[in-house]
Amino acid sequence: MRIDVPAPQKRSIGARASLFIAALFIGLQAGPARAVNLNVEIDQATLVKLDKPGAEVIVGNPSIADVAVQSGKLLVVTGKSAGLTNLMVLDGGGKLIYDKKVVVSADKKRLVTVSKGVARETYSCRPQCDPSLTPGDAEAYFGALAKGIRDKIGLTQSTVDGTTAQQ
Repeated sequence: MRIDVPAPQKRSIGARASLFIAALFIGLQAGPARAVNLNVEIDQATLVKLDKPGAEVIVGNPSIADVAVQSGKLLVVTGKSAGLTNLMVLDGGGKLIYDKKVVVSADKKRLVTVSKGVARETYSCRPQCDPSLTPGDAEAYFGALAKGIRDKIGLTQSTVDGTTAQQ
């Protein structure tokens, strides 16, 4: 038995089939559970709540993002430098319970870049402009700022420890 379908319906069925195949292909490319990235800004933290307690945390590149475990089911992810890495959490039996790509980027709305010839300086401007430690800035600017930050951290640590900071 043969059934003839009018031309407009043939195109409609073909179009629907094409859309179905495209959606299936895109779904396979996206993969399971990793379809949504975890977006974090540099020098900012975000909370990750796990459905069940994690026993082991793995960060692909710790120079891009840092993870602090607050409890078995709560993680704090802090952006350290711009880039892409991944975060995986395993339960006590070694089963993967969390797997995301972590995208760390700068808050473009508050950063101002000043170019002086080939040298670059970055400032964080909200509400006033202050120097911002940004990789890629001119060596003299970056080095002086990094030294100031290290000195401040050393002073703070010595206060906590009850010792005198060395100059």
